[in-house]
Amino acid sequence: MCGIVGYTGCKKAAPILMKGLQKLEYRGYDSAGIAVGRDHKIDVIKKEGKLDKLKEKLKSSMLEGKTGIGHTRWATHGRPSDRNSHPHFDEKQQFIVVHNGIIENYQELKEELKNKGYQFSSETDTEVIPHLLSEYYNGDLRDAILKVVEKLVGSYALAVMYSREPERIFAVRQDSPLVVGRGAEGENYIASDIPAFLEFTDDFYILDDGEIAEVSAGEINIFNSSGQQINKDIFEVDWDAEMAEKNGYSHYMLKEIHEQPDALRKIMKNRVSPGKIDLTEIAFPERIDDIQIVACGTASYAGRVGKYVLEELTRIPVQVNIASEFRYSDPILGENTLVIVVSQSGETADTLAGLRLAQKKGARVLALTNVVGSSIDREADQVLYLRAGPEIAVASTKAYSAMVTSFYMLGLFLGKQEGIISESKGKEMLQNLLCLPELASRVIEENEKTVKHLADRFQNCEHAFFIGRNTDYSLALEGALKLKEISYIHAEAYAAGELKHGTLALVEEGVPVVAIATRKGILDKMMSNIKEVKARGAEVIAVTYSDVKNVAEEADYIINIPEIEGIFSGVLTIIPLQLMAYYTALKRGCNVDQPRNLAKSVTVE
Repeated sequence: MCGIVGYTGCKKAAPILMKGLQKLEYRGYDSAGIAVGRDHKIDVIKKEGKLDKLKEKLKSSMLEGKTGIGHTRWATHGRPSDRNSHPHFDEKQQFIVVHNGIIENYQELKEELKNKGYQFSSETDTEVIPHLLSEYYNGDLRDAILKVVEKLVGSYALAVMYSREPERIFAVRQDSPLVVGRGAEGENYIASDIPAFLEFTDDFYILDDGEIAEVSAGEINIFNSSGQQINKDIFEVDWDAEMAEKNGYSHYMLKEIHEQPDALRKIMKNRVSPGKIDLTEIAFPERIDDIQIVACGTASYAGRVGKYVLEELTRIPVQVNIASEFRYSDPILGENTLVIVVSQSGETADTLAGLRLAQKKGARVLALTNVVGSSIDREADQVLYLRAGPEIAVASTKAYSAMVTSFYMLGLFLGKQEGIISESKGKEMLQNLLCLPELASRVIEENEKTVKHLADRFQNCEHAFFIGRNTDYSLALEGALKLKEISYIHAEAYAAGELKHGTLALVEEGVPVVAIATRKGILDKMMSNIKEVKARGAEVIAVTYSDVKNVAEEADYIINIPEIEGIFSGVLTIIPLQLMAYYTALKRGCNVDQPRNLAKSVTVE
């Protein structure tokens, strides 16, 4: 983990590899390196730190070759360092490898290789692979790779070069994404993510588990796990490179926050109209006894909103599961269980494992994902695409809003189908849903200045708390996550009713408490909780409607959102919390788009 690139063609490889790695910086990384082949030799240059350090090191190098591979590493085995950076190679530097994923049995393999005299120079799990290639090579590199992957337990996306055939790259995957880009005549690419080379091509082969690609300047050949050549369809990307650029914004995150109104319009286009909601793209089971939502991080918090929405609108029991727990919990599922897996990238390892487990147990799986052609897209029984466009910042914003809106649509559709929502009530709710893009624009326009002021006020805080009830509690969880993941302020979210059960011990003079109060049926209860934290010296930032006067009178700061039926307030409420996290991180000098220790897509366990 975390980014792989490869190029073979008629131009110098190094600049193209560096450009591809720059496009993958958003995934998060702590070191980087490239390998370029020429004249029966492969030169490897790698460096701990950001790409600027690698770029500086490359200035003194003469890398003239036209085929190469590159990597940005997010440390799993071995701390960030030059020697743990990728690419890795065998003792004679003949077999060169970059790897995303985790080799779970590497210690066992390492001991076997050491007993045969192989010497290791890094702490990584990856280094066993080039040594194994050296052990198994007998004149056919593809055959050697197939023998090596039979020995590996875990997840991997690999790009491999051999010094005696420096004009070819081999790529193979298992539970970790990898694509092959078909360029203009005489140029081809490999990458762990499509944006790496979207500037050069929009035609990609998406490798499936066990498949191996042999890529040269003139051709691309793909083989299955048995070594038999296969034909694959080209996946044509329908968004261009410009959509993945900043377009004048200081950071991708700010751009993506501002793109949310348009993202909402896109997800509802041809699906939501004043008279009805059309989800005929999904073949729902005739009978749904229960719904299980499976997701990680931000997607799981969107799922928590989804639980309230689905239960309120359909009266079907819903449970939200953290994917990393679900996959090991032996869940009780049946043929009338609908499992909804949620993943922006469609490659989240734990969520993908949860999908496979659900199918194995006989449940039907509906995926909410943003990436067409991703593993989750290909393996789910049904898919509802988020249509949010490329999301580059590590901290998800527009994809989260699209996920929540997906649950609104699912709730309204199934609620009508189950006979829970009347005709008149359905039309009223659809009108609320259709208003969201315009209201989201208003929230950004009317609150950005207020939020900047709050960032000035709270940038030096060490702790912050978020409280809410019902859907507002789910929003508090996501708001706290946004603040801590990019500003590094310790932030926690609590169900407001739980304050008396221990949490109040942490509230002291000057601590900011964000109180979300958009569910009018329980505003009196929230008022009591606001008074509780105020009595202990907290500074309260309330997020509520402009006509809720009692909250405004009690809070120190107010963020107003437009009036809307409470169940639909989630998308509007989260936007100022995203902005608050962004501007606070900016004031603290943090790397907003690439927060420390984090990756955009978690493709390892």
